[in-house]
Amino acid sequence: MKSYLDLLKDVLESGTQKGDRTGTGTTSVFGRQIRHDLSKGFPLLTTKKLHFKSIANELIWFLNGDTNNNWLNENGVKIWDEWALEDGSLGPIYGAQWTAWPTKEGGTINQIDYVIDTLKNNPNSRRILFHGWNVEYLPDETVSPHENVLTIASRRFRSYGDGMGEETLVKLQR
Repeated sequence: MKSYLDLLKDVLESGTQKGDRTGTGTTSVFGRQIRHDLSKGFPLLTTKKLHFKSIANELIWFLNGDTNNNWLNENGVKIWDEWALEDGSLGPIYGAQWTAWPTKEGGTINQIDYVIDTLKNNPNSRRILFHGWNVEYLPDETVSPHENVLTIASRRFRSYGDGMGEETLVKLQR
């Protein structure tokens, strides 16, 4: 939590004021990093109270490739209601980009499956990438993803006795 609070302090003290599409504005710094050892737990980077059921159900919803808010509502999650159309659709948001990235041949790529398969079968690859933004869809997206690019690096030389190594995740967020 200290590293997160230090980053917030940096943003407030040295950030640049910028306008945005909502008219509320942002304060921005460029290129900062926070590092976490996930073997010590998962960091929830916020100072506000979080509703874990909503977080877990939203992640399941994304991983299933869903882009309709109805499943979330059926599971008591209302966080996407503001952006959903009357039928519950949200357009090509996270779930679509994560699990059905369109190819030039008309097919799709499940980026989650790709990352997992590559970590298992080619852990030394420098191409373990995950993209959240499909530039073609940006004008049509109800809400643009916050996660732009995930880069995963595997360090198999540091084994934990289960044959697995240590993975490093670099998350670029707008």
